[in-house]
Amino acid sequence: MKKIFMIFLIVSLPASNFAGGFSKVGTAVAQFLKIGVGARAVGMGESFVAVANDFSTLYWNPAGMTNLKTISVGVSHSQWFADISHDYFALVIPLSTSNVIGISAIALNTGEQEVTTVQQPDGTGIYYDVSDIAIGLSYSQVLTDRFSVGLTVKYIQQTLYNEIANTVAVDLGTYLRTGFHNLVIAMCISNFGGSMQLEGNDLITLADINRGVSGEYNPDARLKTEPWPLPLNFRVGIAMDFVGGEDPIIVSEQHRFTVAIDGNHPNDNNERLNFGGEYGWNETVFARIGYKMNYDVEDWTFGVGFKFNISNQQVGFDYALVDYNDLGKVSRFSLGLGF
Repeated sequence: MKKIFMIFLIVSLPASNFAGGFSKVGTAVAQFLKIGVGARAVGMGESFVAVANDFSTLYWNPAGMTNLKTISVGVSHSQWFADISHDYFALVIPLSTSNVIGISAIALNTGEQEVTTVQQPDGTGIYYDVSDIAIGLSYSQVLTDRFSVGLTVKYIQQTLYNEIANTVAVDLGTYLRTGFHNLVIAMCISNFGGSMQLEGNDLITLADINRGVSGEYNPDARLKTEPWPLPLNFRVGIAMDFVGGEDPIIVSEQHRFTVAIDGNHPNDNNERLNFGGEYGWNETVFARIGYKMNYDVEDWTFGVGFKFNISNQQVGFDYALVDYNDLGKVSRFSLGLGF
């Protein structure tokens, strides 16, 4: 445990060193990686690193995959601002009682838009789109009856018309059951990897190597773009079942109430706190609430969910609503299946 804690401490040093007396906003690329996935987690204010027991755990904390004992698959969708769509897919496959693998994908897309110029403000007949994707392969293992670790290796790509930037990153998480009323302490370092730099045909231009000479040959030149780091984030959280659930403080067979708190240390913004709660009735109907502290335009989140069985499959549907104040409200939908 001490060795793992030291690894997290060393890995998080770049994020700590990034802090200073200036704003860090806009200093990282691939911002779509910071958009939370799964309506259940979002409804709980994104305080999910220590809950981590559904298909979205591949995003929040890969170590939580060991909580899933059967094959699970899920999708999540939200219509973001300006008609931008954000989608997530995950598949979790237990290999044994202590080894679990999973695959996941995140996609953000603007849809096709027509190119306009000063000479043709109504459109040129040429269309482009902006899209971001992240595809991950995850593995989690139970090291003891209370402690699990997980790792995700993911390929990240951003496409802007004819320009592309890509890199590889890893997520590393831990999940510890303390044995005290099912209190869980978890940590996850996300998006630890290389930088991204746009390259493409639109960066090729003609260069006048000697403006004093007319009629000379103008060779091709490539415009230089700068590399930018990924949005590295160190997340630590706790979760506990106060009512119902496993080893609760207040025993109840029909009711469960879980609370969770996450602390976030990103490399491109200020530290943040997330609070969340989930009430479940007979593990069939759920109500969720969350609060996000130190965010620019986010605070309260709300969510509901339903879970039922069809034949031998367990089906879950979740909905979350996030209020971005002046920017408006965003809904998120999730559908999960357990076989």
